[in-house]
Amino acid sequence: MTGLERLGMGLLHRIDPERAHGLSLLALQAGLVPLSGPVTSARLKMRLAGIDLPNPIGLAAGYDKNAVALAPLSRAGFGFIEVGATTPRPQTGNDRPRLFRLTEDYAAINRFGFNNLGMEAMATRLEGRPLGAVTGLNLGANKDSADRAADFAAVLTRCGHAVDFATINISSPNTEKLRDLQGKAALSALLDVVMVARAGLPRAVPLFVKIAPDLGEAELADIAEVALESGLSGIIATNTTLSRDGLKSASSAEKGGLSGAPLFEKSTWVLARISALTRGRLPLIGVGGVGSAEQAYAKIRAGASAVQLYTAMVYRGLSLAADIARGLDRLLERDGFGTVAAAVGTDRERWLK
Repeated sequence: MTGLERLGMGLLHRIDPERAHGLSLLALQAGLVPLSGPVTSARLKMRLAGIDLPNPIGLAAGYDKNAVALAPLSRAGFGFIEVGATTPRPQTGNDRPRLFRLTEDYAAINRFGFNNLGMEAMATRLEGRPLGAVTGLNLGANKDSADRAADFAAVLTRCGHAVDFATINISSPNTEKLRDLQGKAALSALLDVVMVARAGLPRAVPLFVKIAPDLGEAELADIAEVALESGLSGIIATNTTLSRDGLKSASSAEKGGLSGAPLFEKSTWVLARISALTRGRLPLIGVGGVGSAEQAYAKIRAGASAVQLYTAMVYRGLSLAADIARGLDRLLERDGFGTVAAAVGTDRERWLK
């Protein structure tokens, strides 16, 4: 982290978290944030679900909800970016306050509730995205929707031509009954609808599903079975957790999804288990608690082909993505891996004992 970045982070931490989030995006748009530029190497270059990436470090959905900072984010060292979640109609989300820093835990709790400008605004911005920047869209459903599968399909139909991949978000804890779509029958029916929408696009973009970290063995087995049978391109493991085990911060009892450092162990176990259940036949993206090159490497060795981060940037700055990518390159070299793919799943069994 640069001195300027450290100063900016200190100022942002003095104000309301959601306002700070918005100001960080404004600073990016204004060119006030130092950016590393692309980070890549022969070891870091990889292919994920048919997409060529300069490195496997991605920005998770939720930071740039409305794709307002795609150009600067594409120069921040990420190998890929995911924006959204986006719903068919604009919605304001839940009442404020709805974002809480848990500084002592290097974590955050949010209950945003899919606040976004809707698919029309998102489509316009994605159509003008920087050339060569790998960009995905997190698909959401409106809170009052009577048919959430139709909502996911509608957003994909409207925006799918302008993205490199899309993610079906069925694991946010902040939209009532959304996580019920992770059940076997519900997920299968949902994917049937969304796959039809994908077939209508000019090209069949890779389609991921994002799952919760609070799933049991049987639920994970069902998801793996449906994913393998449906033609899904991959799985993102995981979203935020409802668990509050071991937290120290004053805001730890707030309702919503917990992200950040406390999620690392839980999310990595789910990742390793879903890797074993899918037998390496689907690429996985590991999310949850990634704040260092060592943790990104651990996710990869547990079964992830790529990783995403977000909350750690609240405490370590935007330069973290480039730092992790460079550190991962060194770790791969240290252990004799010529590529990221060669390291995937090599330490999976340790997480399953």
